[in-house]
Amino acid sequence: MSINKILRIALANIPLQNKLSQGLGASKIFSQILINRGLNSVDEAEKFLKAGLENLLDPHSFSDMGKAISLIKKARKNKERVMIFGDYDVDGITALSLLKNTLFKMGLDVTHYLPHRIKEGYGLNKNILHIAKQKDMKLLITVDCGTNSHEQIKELRRHNIDVIVTDHHESSSAEPLLASAVINPKLKDSGYQYRDLAGVGVAYKLCQAITSKDLFEELDLVSLGTIADVVPLTGENRIIVREGLLRLSGTSRPGLKALIKNSGIRAKKITPEFVSYILGPRINASGRMDTADISLNLLMSEEDSQAEELASIVETHNRQRQKIESKILEEAQDLINREINFKENKIIVIAKENWHQGVLGIVASKLADRFYRPTILISKTSELCKGSGRSIKNFNLFQALLECKDCLETFGGHSHATGLVIAKDNIEDFKNRINRLAKERLQIEDLLPSWDIDMELGISDLNEALVAELEGLQPFGTGNPEPLFYARNLKLKSEPQVLSRDTIKFWVTDGKNTHQAIGFGMGSLKESLGQADCFDLVYTLKLDSWYGEENVLLEIKDIFFR
Repeated sequence: MSINKILRIALANIPLQNKLSQGLGASKIFSQILINRGLNSVDEAEKFLKAGLENLLDPHSFSDMGKAISLIKKARKNKERVMIFGDYDVDGITALSLLKNTLFKMGLDVTHYLPHRIKEGYGLNKNILHIAKQKDMKLLITVDCGTNSHEQIKELRRHNIDVIVTDHHESSSAEPLLASAVINPKLKDSGYQYRDLAGVGVAYKLCQAITSKDLFEELDLVSLGTIADVVPLTGENRIIVREGLLRLSGTSRPGLKALIKNSGIRAKKITPEFVSYILGPRINASGRMDTADISLNLLMSEEDSQAEELASIVETHNRQRQKIESKILEEAQDLINREINFKENKIIVIAKENWHQGVLGIVASKLADRFYRPTILISKTSELCKGSGRSIKNFNLFQALLECKDCLETFGGHSHATGLVIAKDNIEDFKNRINRLAKERLQIEDLLPSWDIDMELGISDLNEALVAELEGLQPFGTGNPEPLFYARNLKLKSEPQVLSRDTIKFWVTDGKNTHQAIGFGMGSLKESLGQADCFDLVYTLKLDSWYGEENVLLEIKDIFFR
């Protein structure tokens, strides 16, 4: 199955294994996984494992937090209108909901503005001054945007409208941002010691600072936006998500309860996977198909009946999104087959008339996974075209756009997810330019997907105690992946069964020990498994509860036939 995949197995550090194992009272397997996560002392490991709400950083350590608080308090004192300007994705919507509710409770006259994904695009747009004047705004606060809106902020400030930027995006300019206050942990002079907060995490810090309260009850929203934005689950994000998921599982918010119910989640415990693959896409769907205000109103709803009605609309939008996405994916695949020479193009750049801009990022992500190359999709809708890009492990797409910026009207994003606006006449030149960059920087091995294996672990070493120990590393996600193992020379112990949704289940043995294994989306491998003399497995570990008994289950990620 994986003839073209690279296995990267972490080197074992036996002396440090022994040191951590003894100091923590943990297994050597668990200790090696901590080492693989960059935790090289007992103290570091204990901080990682035991970090709790008391370890969240002081929000006042942001250099401009004092300025932001003064401006908000001034607006309240003078009864001035405040507008929160957000982004239309889950991160932006949760941030807006959190900040608006907090300021409203403080007695401020607060309204909001969510741009339309298709008509206006990301960030502060050219109409923002008109919008602010129309609503008689004296203070504008951005959430999950604003860092690269230099001209718009200059214009607002020229008209004596104060601007507080709360954001987490990289700056694409050396020009200082002339906002009244800037709270962004990614800026060099932010003063903050943790740079990977999501937009909603930054908004949460502002809410904590302005209220002088912990606001731990808001972590259900903060964890939702943090997971959905695929930021590293390290440091503060790890604490936010671990504690937030506990609150999300038992949330009292009518909107979230209705969303969870309509999504078909019956588990008592909400996991990062549920957020990433079920809840997040649904919240995003309304902004892709219609307006993000629908999802915002869902999150902010206080009545069960209203929440249920909005959750139903969100579900409809999600089904529409899936249909459009499937159609564009098929068309994009056809374009790649006809236009892309993989010997010459290390980056896929394709464009077509009137592709729905709301799903370009999703399709780009799927194609980047399928071909393991950075992928940019552009919708030709007018002279100015919009596009979305997704990258692979060893290529910083944001930096590449920065070096091609003279081809672009605007762009923004992160190292692995970007958006752009480009003149139709510049598309071909841009495609050539960015591919020349990629040719210089990407080696052949960079274009092969790889498995980062924590260690080789034969099935004789597996037991329930180890699986329980590994659960202490949760929550898993970017920056803290689920432990991945590799076992060699296994044989089938039973006839593979293909279950619903193309799932395969079978028993494996090393000749002495036997364990059950399951592979999602691997039903097509039944015949190959049956014919193989032996095979190697890439797998994670789960506990399978059946009739009250817990047994070790191997969740298969890949199979290497011998």
